[in-house]
Amino acid sequence: MDYLAEYERWLASDALTAEERAELEAIRGNDEAIKDRFFAPLSFGTAGLRGVLGTGLYRMNRFTVGAATQGLANLILQNGEAAMKRGVSIAYDSRHMSPEFAQLAASILSANGIQVLLYDELRPTPELSFAIRYYGTIAGINITASHNPKEYNGYKVYWEDGAQLPPKEADVVAAEMGALDFFKDVKIADFEEMKAKGLIKMLDWQTDEAYLKQVQAVAVNPDCIRQVADEFKLVYTPFHGAGYRLVPEILRRIGYKHILCVPEQMVIDGDFPTVVSPNPENKEGFNIAIEIAKKNDVDLIIGTDPDADRTGIVLRNKEGEYVTLSGNQVGVLLIDYIITARKLTGTMPAHPAVLKSVVSTEMARSAAEKNGVACFDTFTGFKFLAEKIKQFEATGSHQYLFAFEESYGYLAGDYARDKDAVTASMLIAEMAAYYRTKGMTLYDAMQTMYEKYGYYCEQTISITMPGVSGLERMKELMVELRETPLTEVAGDKVAYARDYQPGVRTCVATGATEQMELSGQNVLYYELESGTSFIIRPSGTEPKVKVYIMAKGSNMAEAQARVEALAAAAKEIVK
Repeated sequence: MDYLAEYERWLASDALTAEERAELEAIRGNDEAIKDRFFAPLSFGTAGLRGVLGTGLYRMNRFTVGAATQGLANLILQNGEAAMKRGVSIAYDSRHMSPEFAQLAASILSANGIQVLLYDELRPTPELSFAIRYYGTIAGINITASHNPKEYNGYKVYWEDGAQLPPKEADVVAAEMGALDFFKDVKIADFEEMKAKGLIKMLDWQTDEAYLKQVQAVAVNPDCIRQVADEFKLVYTPFHGAGYRLVPEILRRIGYKHILCVPEQMVIDGDFPTVVSPNPENKEGFNIAIEIAKKNDVDLIIGTDPDADRTGIVLRNKEGEYVTLSGNQVGVLLIDYIITARKLTGTMPAHPAVLKSVVSTEMARSAAEKNGVACFDTFTGFKFLAEKIKQFEATGSHQYLFAFEESYGYLAGDYARDKDAVTASMLIAEMAAYYRTKGMTLYDAMQTMYEKYGYYCEQTISITMPGVSGLERMKELMVELRETPLTEVAGDKVAYARDYQPGVRTCVATGATEQMELSGQNVLYYELESGTSFIIRPSGTEPKVKVYIMAKGSNMAEAQARVEALAAAAKEIVK
């Protein structure tokens, strides 16, 4: 694409406002800045769009959102009048332009004769997935960039099962989007007029009630909360986002009496002023919550990201220090707890299973299988976990108990098909109460997990590659690694190499290959002779390459040493 010509085409359009034109004029003569905004359109994948807010082809703005929505409208029109009447559910988070983009999407869909169900204010991502299934809409749109920095926003599209858009439908939307003129081919109706005609209907507290009823039904053994409710306190923060109302509400409904919310972070603000990044993976975001916990003698802090689909926790250890648990650790704790509680309450199904992504800890498999529960891997991304759940439903082979990713995403129950921080917060709080009845904290419980299932240690390294050059380098890196395969990492020889693009596993010693169940993803997975896993995967939503290291040792020190050695090597391999 001729980015300079595209830049001039945008400037020449009478569709731009004075402010948008001034934004583009401000970069005139700056070739790098122009190229960064116009070298290509934002790619529409199965997760939709995600990018930095601003004017330009490679930015999140009313034109890119408009084109994506018209592309989705064209897909729905191809599915006929019944699909149009079923309509589209729309939700949004606390980010800048989220309400505006949601209203724009509603105006475009209704202009195309498609029914719209739009939430009246910000809601958790999983409640969007729930609404699709509950109201039977053909699709859903969520305006969110999850836990990305404040400069970002995104546009996630879901299909009728409540999971993210499947590849076939995503390809149609991408093709339709690529064929239209952003400035001329998008139909837009007056929002208030479409509301008056009934083509846009607003979702309110009644949908919240239906959703919360389903969430509460996922609780396994809430009786343990009643045993400790008088004295158990916890701290909660929504990081200025969509969990601010429903997470404290579900905790109250299951019996908690002392929920201390972080006042500064209960304020809805797309600037996320109290944190460097609104990501529950980062301990610094919990600084204010930790101070509240110290003052109130609290062991457990729960935090959810801006769209309330990811959950992080902070605990007090034996020394009285507040420490974080990783997504892997929380996943293992929840697997063990759910299995234990199901057995205690007599609710274990005949063929139980847990699900995890290929880059999530193998400790989860140990925890499941040692308790007689099957464990299945999927690719990274909750849509793949949702596909496996759908497969179980179709075949009746298993009933899933719990699904998780190392990136702090968890799901239980059948009401939604995306990770849910509301349900995860509830289950974590229930689990904490259970261990309190045993005289233990969740920190104590994690130490017990290592004794039961082995000493596992993991680390995820994210190497940012921003801009046009970064995208090119990400592609080059994966080509180089396939052309010149790794044979060792930090002196640890590669025993088997898995390339998930063709879905082939190769024995390095003999060259023998075997076909794997999973294929079609740009992931390289190295099984090292020590039993450690070394995985390289370009992110599908952010300009970075991720390296996942998963080790097991005879004790924690040994496992950590292996991870540290491989982490140092990773920074030399991925650059």
